[in-house]
Amino acid sequence: MPLHPELLKILACPKCKGNLNLLGQEEGLECPACQVVYPIRQEIPVMLMEEAIASDKWAQGVREK
Repeated sequence: MPLHPELLKILACPKCKGNLNLLGQEEGLECPACQVVYPIRQEIPVMLMEEAIASDKWAQGVREK
């Protein structure tokens, strides 16, 4: 089941409170300002700063910390 569009409107980066961009096939939510990706696991966004993955590592295929 895809993420509900209303949920995407209210989610914000927990660090900077900025907007997030949905990546790929709903694999993660990217914060362009902080240059991190919050993974989506089992259709649930993991919005913990400790779980965020640097955007450059995400682009290299890293999906876990």
